[in-house]
Amino acid sequence: MTKSLENKVAIVTGGAGGIGQVYARALAEEGAAVVIADMNEAGAKDAAAKLTADGLKAIAVKVDVTDPESAKAMVQAAKDAFGGLDILVNNAGIMSTLPKGKITEIPASEWERALKINAGSVLVCTQAAVPAMRERGGGTIINQGSTAAFETGGLYRLSKHAVFSLTATLAAELGRDGFTVNAIAPGMIQTEEGFRSAGTPDSERRQARAAGVPNKTPDRQPDALVGALLLLASPAGDYINGQTIIVDGGRNNRL
Repeated sequence: MTKSLENKVAIVTGGAGGIGQVYARALAEEGAAVVIADMNEAGAKDAAAKLTADGLKAIAVKVDVTDPESAKAMVQAAKDAFGGLDILVNNAGIMSTLPKGKITEIPASEWERALKINAGSVLVCTQAAVPAMRERGGGTIINQGSTAAFETGGLYRLSKHAVFSLTATLAAELGRDGFTVNAIAPGMIQTEEGFRSAGTPDSERRQARAAGVPNKTPDRQPDALVGALLLLASPAGDYINGQTIIVDGGRNNRL
């Protein structure tokens, strides 16, 4: 049986751990050759080794997603190893290391860091990827957002809201050239980064948030996002463009 991503090449930034590692495996299991790109080179190599040990196609690349030259080298590595590029998943970002507190009291340097890594990297990596994708008639770009962006307060929320605006802008600009650009907005997903930022599953803060989720299993593992990822990455989703798909068990209902 032919897999939905057979003969496709994908890059997953921030692919060394957490959600990124789950995304990389899901794409590889659907037939894609995957470049696991991360600043954590050792972690990326370990993640790629786990995939290749299972007979899947993967390589690891060290990348600084905020540096245009590093992003171009990442794309070139995909071309050198697998012949081209079809799918870019802009998953890299930071959350727990961003300062909490009032926006009016946060240093400008932290605001710049949040935007540069969480939103600016999406544009940097997309700019690097588009020429290679054009060589294959277009491509698929999937950006990692967060339902936190639908709430007020904090640098993380603001930077992820910028990702949604950038997604819509890129979709409008690239859509006629054979591209789709969409975003996934996860809700309460269990990752180490999330635990550091929002508390562990048994914490009072996280339980209070979980109480607002209609789904009977409100606090999910990263594999809960795979359905949305594969829909957007596969031919089944080729008429979805410029959208943000919310995956949060129904906590955020946007009419």
